[in-house]
Amino acid sequence: MEIEPIGFIESPYQEKFGVPRQSGLVTEAEGVIRLVTPWDCSEAIRGMDAISHLWVTFGFHLVPKDESQKPTARPPRLGGNERVGIFATRSPFRPNRRGLSLVNLLGHEPGRLQIGGVDMVDGTPVYDIKPYLPWTEAKPEAKAGFASEKPDSGWKVEVAIEVPSESLRTLILATLALDPRPAFHGSDPDRVYGMKLDGHDVRWKVEESQRIVKVIEIVSER
Repeated sequence: MEIEPIGFIESPYQEKFGVPRQSGLVTEAEGVIRLVTPWDCSEAIRGMDAISHLWVTFGFHLVPKDESQKPTARPPRLGGNERVGIFATRSPFRPNRRGLSLVNLLGHEPGRLQIGGVDMVDGTPVYDIKPYLPWTEAKPEAKAGFASEKPDSGWKVEVAIEVPSESLRTLILATLALDPRPAFHGSDPDRVYGMKLDGHDVRWKVEESQRIVKVIEIVSER
């Protein structure tokens, strides 16, 4: 089967590091699906006024193909050291490098869908879009193995420096509260972490014992 993108994601997350590990965890993370021809027409989105959430099928385009051919993965929930079967995880290192995210539809017009709860990198190719059907897809009795509960977002984020906008501040607080560091990293208080977020280079340190994230620098790349 040959498939082609029907659109591309515009996201505040400009690199893999720091992207929420699931959609909807950071509701403040808003993005856009830019549809390409011939799907950028009004007919393709007819009826979306009555839809609130969408399933988005996309490609993990930044994952090298040779890294997606292993039968096991190391989930962050298990500390990043224990391996389980790839089909028992949501690891991006999938056989065909395909992802599936449930996003909130915030607005739409021909060629453009505004979405919330984004967990995709800027430039991600989109292969399909479908409406979420709560009457068949919401299964509160379902079992989820080692990921049976929502990840901890109890980290306190301190931003004692100037932030270019309130929307960026809100996005930083929500993203870093999830502690996006790789699970296997140690607790070096002097280590500086950084990520590209909405056109800015955000850098921070972590006080592991106090569960505090301190933002120390924000540099605009625009």
